[in-house]
Amino acid sequence: MAWNPYRAFEQDYTKYTAQDQLVWATLFERQIKYLHNHACDSYLNALEHVGLHPHAIPRIHDLNALLQKTTGFQLKVVPEIQPNAVFMEHLANRTFTATAWLRSLESLDYISEPDMFHDVFGHTPLLAEQTFANFFHHFGLLGQKYIDHPIAIELLGRVYWFTIEFGLVQESGQTKIYGAGLISSHGESKHCFSNSVVHQPFDIAAIMATEYNNTVMQNHYFVLPHFDKLLESLPEMEKIVQMAIN
Repeated sequence: MAWNPYRAFEQDYTKYTAQDQLVWATLFERQIKYLHNHACDSYLNALEHVGLHPHAIPRIHDLNALLQKTTGFQLKVVPEIQPNAVFMEHLANRTFTATAWLRSLESLDYISEPDMFHDVFGHTPLLAEQTFANFFHHFGLLGQKYIDHPIAIELLGRVYWFTIEFGLVQESGQTKIYGAGLISSHGESKHCFSNSVVHQPFDIAAIMATEYNNTVMQNHYFVLPHFDKLLESLPEMEKIVQMAIN
C-alpha cells in the first residue's frame, strides 16, 4: 500500500519523493524572496536560528532537539488538524501539532488543510522566540481551562486567527508579517498590504468581537505594537471569556 501522508503520525523521511523535495524548495524560495522585506525580524532571525532552508525538507527530530534547548517547545506529528481539546492540551504542554505531508506541485497556491510548509515553515521559527513561545503556551493553558465551553473556544479561536495565523506587528515604524498563515501564503502575504484591506491597531476586545471566514482572504488585520503585547493581553482575554460564559 502506498504511503498516505494524511495518515502519518510520525515523519518517515524515506517516504519523501523527489517531487516532495521540489515542492518544498519551490515554496521556500518563492516565499523567502518576499519575506525578506515584509516579515518581521523576529521571524527572519528565528528562521535562520532553526536552520530551515530550501535544499531539503526539514527533519522534525532535528527541529525538536533545537527547540528543546531554546524554548522547550516540541513538534508532534499528526495526520491532520486536531480537535480543539487535543490541540489545546498539546499547546499547554509546549507541544505544537504539525503535519509531515506536503502539497502537490499542482496545488502550490492553495490547499484546504495545512500541510508541512504551513506548519513548519510558517509556525516553527517563532516557536524558538521566547516571548512568542510563552504566549503560545499560556494561550494553550487558557484554551485547556475553558475547553468545555464552546463560546469560550470560539472567542479564543478568533484570537488565534488574528494573531498566530494572520497577525501583523509594528517594527521600526513599519508594518511587518508574523502570522503563520501570512508567512506561508504567497497570495495573502501580498494581499495583506494591498489597498483593499484595513489595518487596525491591536485591541483584544475588538479581536474577540470579530468573526472571520477561513475560506477567503481577509479584509482586515490587527497590528501589534510589539510582541510583549500578546502576553499582556492574556488577563483581558480571560476576563472577556469569563463574561461570555457567565
